[in-house]
Amino acid sequence: MTAAETLINAPEFTVSELSSALKRTVEDAYGHVRVRGEISGFRGPHSSGHCYFALKDESAKIEAVIWKGVHGRMRFKPQEGLEVIATGKLTTYPGSSKYQIVIEAIEPAGIGALMALMEERKRKLGAEGLFDEARKQLLPWLPEVIGVVTSPTGAVIRDILHRLEDRFPRRVLVWPVRVQGEGSAEQIAAAIRGFNALPEQGRIPRPDVLIVARGGGSLEDLWSFNEEIVVRAAADSMIPLISAVGHETDITLIDFAADKRAPTPTAAAEMAVPVRSELFVEVSTLARRVVICWQRSQESRRNELRAAARALPAAGELLAIPRQRLDGAASALPRALKANTHAHFRRFAASSARLTVRVLRGQVAQARQRLTVSGERMMHSARSLLRIRRDRYAGIEIRLKASKLSNAKAQRQAIARDRERALRLAERARRALATAMQRQQARVVHSGQLLAALSYRSVLARGFALVRDEQGAALHAAAEVGPGAYLSIEFADGRVGATADADRAAALPAKPVASEPKPAAPRRAVKPVGQGSLF
Repeated sequence: MTAAETLINAPEFTVSELSSALKRTVEDAYGHVRVRGEISGFRGPHSSGHCYFALKDESAKIEAVIWKGVHGRMRFKPQEGLEVIATGKLTTYPGSSKYQIVIEAIEPAGIGALMALMEERKRKLGAEGLFDEARKQLLPWLPEVIGVVTSPTGAVIRDILHRLEDRFPRRVLVWPVRVQGEGSAEQIAAAIRGFNALPEQGRIPRPDVLIVARGGGSLEDLWSFNEEIVVRAAADSMIPLISAVGHETDITLIDFAADKRAPTPTAAAEMAVPVRSELFVEVSTLARRVVICWQRSQESRRNELRAAARALPAAGELLAIPRQRLDGAASALPRALKANTHAHFRRFAASSARLTVRVLRGQVAQARQRLTVSGERMMHSARSLLRIRRDRYAGIEIRLKASKLSNAKAQRQAIARDRERALRLAERARRALATAMQRQQARVVHSGQLLAALSYRSVLARGFALVRDEQGAALHAAAEVGPGAYLSIEFADGRVGATADADRAAALPAKPVASEPKPAAPRRAVKPVGQGSLF
């Protein structure tokens, strides 16, 4: 058997069957795989939410896809140029005859990649101004309430509480969160924003300072505090925030966005509150200094009062001159009262001498004369004013009559113009109506002539007849008439009922030989309308 016969005898596959077989082979041979490579061609999620890119190394490249739901749950998001280790399922895409990996998890390949990602994110957020010193807030000197964002089961919260108890006990509100693993960054950011969202005088008091704390660990363990959502939440916090993540050598991006960075959670508690015993000593020192200052001030004022008392004269010397003046005034008072009474008496006597009956009558006469003159002047003024008003009203009346006459004349002219215009419009309307009626009558006459010309009744008048069946449909050929069929024959002057003969061949007329055949008239499709049809 030749090679050609062997190829002919091979089973045939459709393209879809072959693609499906290859897909099953690849998925069965390579289930879940881990692939290390550099992300290439990543431009962010597609409009559908899925991510499409490629993983490459020095000599090969493989297409990769991350579905929308998986991408939303990922802790590390893919970025262009980042070296990662991807875990997923190898499969094929029949639409373009290529194989690809459907990624289910992704992680940076080593500490170097994490550091590169962290530096790139630091430059990006720093360019937005999230790390500027101008944004930093001062910590309150003695906060009433302290908010702590950390894990409730770790040693961090115990260290913070013990340190606060030793230095200065304060009320502590703990917002429990996960400090590493999937979803931890979202919980930390939500806790910071939740503390800021508390009302000032609400049932739950709003903290005066926040502490975001976690114990030490590797860079991967502390990576939640490098996420962009956590850094932005810390930068947007209106409550002063202390970052206490890891040990003194551990650096995270939240340290740059926080208002203060503490090397350890214990140091964060020390930054938040002062030492109570030191405050007691300082308050006692200040109280003692206040008492000493008060004593010195009182002694100084006492000495000043003594000096002022020595400089003042005796009480007798101060009252001697006023007493002498009082004695002189008391001795002069009787003489002054007598002289004042005598002066008032002389004034009253002079006034009573002037008030005689003759003087009073003269004053009354003068007042009556003045009243008479004033009345005459008032009457003259009223007459003059009345005459002026009467003349003015007469002028206004004349002007009003003239205006009334001119207005009536103008109105009559306007009415005359409107009447003429209405007559002209009526004449035009009459002529237009007559013209329209003539046009419509001409159209009706023309339509009647056209109807008479096209009607089949004019054909019937020339001696033709219209044959119909029992249903009233026009018959066009003898072949449509069956033996014994009932026919209705319409002439120009009426209709006649008839029955078809059984022998159709004998009823057909003989074909003329000598005369030339006339061309057959074209058939017209006739609908059963009211006026009928010849054909």
